[in-house]
Amino acid sequence: MQNTIPFFVRLVLCAMVAIGPVAAQDTSSRGTAGAFLSARIAVTENNFSRIAANHDRLLQSDPDNIGFLELSMQGHLLSGNFERAAERAAQILARDGTSSTANLVLQADAFQRGAYDVVLSALDARRMTGPLTDPMANAWAQLGRGSMSEAIAAFDEVIADREELAPFALYFKALAFALVGDLERAETLLTGEAEGPIGLTRRGVIAHVAILSQLGRMEDAIALTDAMFGTNPDEDVAYLRAALQEGRAVPFETITSARDGMAETYYMLASALPTERDDWLPLVYARLALALRPEHADAILLTGQLLERAGQFGLADAVYDTMPRDHPQYLGAQLGKANALASSGEIAAAIDNLRALSQTKPDSVLVHSALGDLLRREEQFAEAEAAYASALALLDTIEDRHWVLIYTRAITLERLGDWERAEPEFRRALDIVPDEPQVLNYLGYSLIDKGVKLDEALDMIERAVEAEPDSGFIVDSLGWAFYRLGRYEEALPVMERAVELVPTDPILNDHLGDVYWAVGREREARFQWRRALSFAPHPDLDVDRVQHKIRNGKTPPDALTDTQ
Repeated sequence: MQNTIPFFVRLVLCAMVAIGPVAAQDTSSRGTAGAFLSARIAVTENNFSRIAANHDRLLQSDPDNIGFLELSMQGHLLSGNFERAAERAAQILARDGTSSTANLVLQADAFQRGAYDVVLSALDARRMTGPLTDPMANAWAQLGRGSMSEAIAAFDEVIADREELAPFALYFKALAFALVGDLERAETLLTGEAEGPIGLTRRGVIAHVAILSQLGRMEDAIALTDAMFGTNPDEDVAYLRAALQEGRAVPFETITSARDGMAETYYMLASALPTERDDWLPLVYARLALALRPEHADAILLTGQLLERAGQFGLADAVYDTMPRDHPQYLGAQLGKANALASSGEIAAAIDNLRALSQTKPDSVLVHSALGDLLRREEQFAEAEAAYASALALLDTIEDRHWVLIYTRAITLERLGDWERAEPEFRRALDIVPDEPQVLNYLGYSLIDKGVKLDEALDMIERAVEAEPDSGFIVDSLGWAFYRLGRYEEALPVMERAVELVPTDPILNDHLGDVYWAVGREREARFQWRRALSFAPHPDLDVDRVQHKIRNGKTPPDALTDTQ
């Protein structure tokens, strides 16, 4: 399911917390200069374990440096050492440091210890953490103290006064009612009928399904499941749906305590915020969610993904390995682990893991498709095609979301030289997503290259360019189509634009060289061919052929004529 949280709300959510590389004044002596430099490098590389270790070392000579304390705290938190991060947060505040991050860590620490009075005292002392975390901490702490009326009042205050935060507060209010057993009230809130729309995430829908089943409304629960997840859902949802079909109520486990409620708040923030490689804030919230609830499966998966995005593949592996083997989302964690292995360069180990997983989970579409994707990237096309075929054979019904699986299988067939089987698969994908530029481009380019169905192929590529005018590879396809059709003057500006968009791709530079030669600009053609070689190797670049063109030039091909 797609994230339904508007961008302006995301900005509001993170308005008070500045997470990431912070300036630390270098007050170190010559003896610690190396540690300072190493620490700075660790920050630029998002190496969270080294950030913690290096700043711990720097603090030995400068224990009151707030900047060093801040980065030590963040490094420990982001590398998974929450206890040490909480110690650093306390040291920052003891030194009169003003750090919303430290306030946030100590807020989570109080929830972890069940010290709800500490949470409320911090709020009274104006030790603020953020526009959503503060009022939700108030509500969950009141609930933790046993005061449901105070908790509901805290939720209602946000709903009434902060329109942009009302959907979040409504969702958490519904979870609170479900936690104390008022399932009817929780269900009406989740439908949006009682107090306004919520816009449920995937996890919210699962909570709603569980509540419906607890109310004995099995048919409604199954209908909601099918409407939101389709008839071929992921394994965790399939597990839930099977229970519903057997008439078994699904336990409500989205939260089981006030501490879980705060963990859910942190998780919601982590999943809602934009994710960039050098933005640590989503990962901070994800780590806090796991600190409060280590078995939170969705937070495990999200934390692993965020660590992968930061380039910290070892830490991602460690997080994925915390998923219990008997959990329905264990498969998702193992797929994440395989992706982290591949991203770190351990391709063979990743493939071996996925192959083993395909033996233990032979009925999983996700496993076979993930194996196919990795094998395809490694140009093991025959094995990739077999994996994709296995995935497709498991589907009783082809749904719109399966177009990618069909498309990637078509690519493997094309790369195997089996165009007779590849073309129908490309067209099957287009039947599902007729305006998808990637499919239009690949099929159109292939038809042009084969000299068949030229008018249709050119139309496909032009539609793809219209949809993605800034994609250098798609623009290249249009320029190459004009070139192959003998329309060299039309090809020239298009191909130049493609190289402008992707200046270091050897294939695009080689194509531009061919176009320059065709229009009589021979010196520029040789220059582009040399540029293409400078960016080699590339699996589709024939280096010997390019060198031959540099020495001898190139005879433009005869204009294609449609052979079909």
